[in-house]
Amino acid sequence: MTLLLASGSATRAALLAAAGVEFEIAVPHVDEAAVKAALLAEGRTPRDIADALAETKALKVSRRHPGALVLGADQVLVADGVLHDKPGDMAAARAQVLALRGRTHSLFSAACLCEGGAPVWRHVSEARLTMRRFSDAFLDTYLGQEGESLLHAVGGYRLEGRGAQLFDRVEGDHFTVLGLPLLETLAFLRIRGVCLA
Repeated sequence: MTLLLASGSATRAALLAAAGVEFEIAVPHVDEAAVKAALLAEGRTPRDIADALAETKALKVSRRHPGALVLGADQVLVADGVLHDKPGDMAAARAQVLALRGRTHSLFSAACLCEGGAPVWRHVSEARLTMRRFSDAFLDTYLGQEGESLLHAVGGYRLEGRGAQLFDRVEGDHFTVLGLPLLETLAFLRIRGVCLA
């Protein structure tokens, strides 16, 4: 069975490829901001929003490719009840990191597999990250070194890079922080015969 990744995320694609999973990419082109706004208006939790976004992506691609197994994924960052999106520019990245400095926030990473236009499996995992209190000088150096790669990362950091130096503590699965509950996803793919058991 063909596995399609309904995501344009290079990180998610790299995680699957490194785990030896064969897949093709089919970017769903979902208006995430509109979906998120509607869900927030309904009073949905950050966990629910991550799950709904992953499902929306997988369903859109699954309807176009009914014979494939389609993996959608999404991630939501929440700190003190406020959801953070990917920063639009470097000033926004700086503001996000400053808002998270010295605080604990949660990342909810969701995965949803659809087949024939219907969900067949889903999982949401949470990681809690505590950002240390660092100097403004450190922040300026960090932003200068990481550059515009941060514009693709919610929270203005990439834990797989220099962003690791921003943190005192990470509770939860490393793959959850990167945006895909990989171990749980692989377990289901083995059941479906997409990966060797």
